[in-house]
Amino acid sequence: MLTLRNVHAFYGKSHVLHGVHFEVRPGEIVALLGRNGSGRSTTVKTIMGLVEGTGSVRWKDAEILGSEAFRIAHAGIGYVPENRDIFPTLTVHQNLLLGQKRGAKTARWSFDDMYALFPRLKDRQHNEAGVLSGGEQQMLTLCRTLMGDPELIMIDEPTEGLAPKIVELVAAYLHELKRRGISVLLVEQKLTIALEVADRCLVMGHGQIVFEGRPADLRANAYIRKEWLEV
Repeated sequence: MLTLRNVHAFYGKSHVLHGVHFEVRPGEIVALLGRNGSGRSTTVKTIMGLVEGTGSVRWKDAEILGSEAFRIAHAGIGYVPENRDIFPTLTVHQNLLLGQKRGAKTARWSFDDMYALFPRLKDRQHNEAGVLSGGEQQMLTLCRTLMGDPELIMIDEPTEGLAPKIVELVAAYLHELKRRGISVLLVEQKLTIALEVADRCLVMGHGQIVFEGRPADLRANAYIRKEWLEV
């Protein structure tokens, strides 16, 4: 479905990604793990057309590396950035409305679906997004991306800085995506969440994939966890 081959990326003269290879299959949740600075966020930004790269990124047999971000989104890839990027002066409902894909006749997700996933958003649907708490803004960003009806959604650090109860809601959201057959590339630092929801785990270090396997394989590999994940 999504296939990366020999992907390199740069910020100016800084060489960040060094020949990244992996794939995400239909209906699969893949956790992309690693310490800060390992290249995880750069990887998803390169896929999304926000960072220039070389190599190959193929989406359903079409090359998308170098395409504009809006074209990649219209092709069926959603992206939830780490900084959330809500529209603060618009209401919750208006933010969700902006997420809808123009011209789409049928969609898997409705406003009712969003409010069922996160009842807090329903309670605040007429409030300006800028007055929401950090956790509520994260819920809004996750739902706004879903309103675009992506076949794959890339989520960058969805539980960063959130209270434990909100983290549980995010985990439930990820399980619902899996139940509905949405593929997910999840950038996450909380190993517990990643091992709970993922079908496969990728570990990045120094801009390369240094481990690939099932959650059980990562649990059993103390060396990889100590060398590339633990602080």
